[in-house]
Amino acid sequence: MTSATQEYANFRPRAAGVVMSLALWTCAAVGDSFTASDSPSLGGDWPAKALAALSCLALLASRRRPRTVLVMVALATVITIPLGYAVTPLLLAPLMAGLYRLSAGTDDKTTHIYGFTTVAAVVTTVVINDPSDFKGGPILWLLLPLALGRGARLRTAYLEAVHARAEHAEKTREEEARLRVAEERLRIARDLHDVVAHHLALAKVQAGAAAHFLRGRPDETQKILADLTGTTTSALRELKSAVGLLREASDPDSAPLEPAPGLARLPELITACESVGITVTVTTRGEPRPLSPGVDLTAFRILQEALTNVTKHAPAKAAHIQLAYSNARLVMTVANEGATAPVARFSQGRGFGLMGMTERAHSVGGELHAGPRPEGGFEVTTALPLYPPAPEKERTP
Repeated sequence: MTSATQEYANFRPRAAGVVMSLALWTCAAVGDSFTASDSPSLGGDWPAKALAALSCLALLASRRRPRTVLVMVALATVITIPLGYAVTPLLLAPLMAGLYRLSAGTDDKTTHIYGFTTVAAVVTTVVINDPSDFKGGPILWLLLPLALGRGARLRTAYLEAVHARAEHAEKTREEEARLRVAEERLRIARDLHDVVAHHLALAKVQAGAAAHFLRGRPDETQKILADLTGTTTSALRELKSAVGLLREASDPDSAPLEPAPGLARLPELITACESVGITVTVTTRGEPRPLSPGVDLTAFRILQEALTNVTKHAPAKAAHIQLAYSNARLVMTVANEGATAPVARFSQGRGFGLMGMTERAHSVGGELHAGPRPEGGFEVTTALPLYPPAPEKERTP
């Protein structure tokens, strides 16, 4: 059956079944005109035509009940052969159609049982009816639709498998796209949290100090307000950069964004902390090494969040940063001195900042540990690879 015929049969199964049945009955009616010998067939042509009509009517249900239909058509054929008709492909056309439908619509086991039993019954009837005239032709004619039906079934199964794989691949791509969107949203949320929390915490402290010194110490108040202006300007700049990431993909003509911050901007963090009265010392161990952009940004954001926590929660006025470089990684430590109790309360709080720092470290293959110090205060230790590990697909040879 050609692909065009198959498509029409799938689209209009009843109409295609009626047309096919009429065509098969015509073939069988033509086959009834051939007799096995010079003597006329028993009872004339009408018994064979009637049996052929019953077979073709039964074939209309072959899609739903291929086994039952094949048994009925096989019985009609076995009854027709002894009436003296020549066993030709025209006479066997309804039976061949039933065998094709069985093979195309069922499994191999069912095809072997019903198909080979039908072939054996027809061949046995032919041999018993006229042994001298049997030349093996019916076997080939009946095995042919079984083979064609199996080929059609395998082709259909292959196309369904291809379609299923395509659907699975499409769903996988959609899931990956949703996952990437979720990861990007989480990353942007972390950036916004870091930017807003850091700068607003500093702005809050600076505004409070300005209000405190407003009357008695106008010079210091003016300096604090100038620092406050710088803090809010930096906040707006980084917010613009973070929000610009949301527009970059949909607006290719947008203005270029500022480079992502890194450890090169650590002096800015120190200056901002000192403007609110917190002294920050930095110690570097080992030879500083270049970091990948992602690790550099992660290191900066973790230090920014750690210093923000010192500004908001620590009672002490000093923080210590240690950067330890090795051949493969960077270990950063941020510690502050202070009473243990306030730090313990901070560590048991909501902790969104700590959660964000931990997620950032894990995103580049690093680790982060945070907790109270035995001597008092709080300490955040982060170990980051100089370069993030390659994805699993890239590591697989």
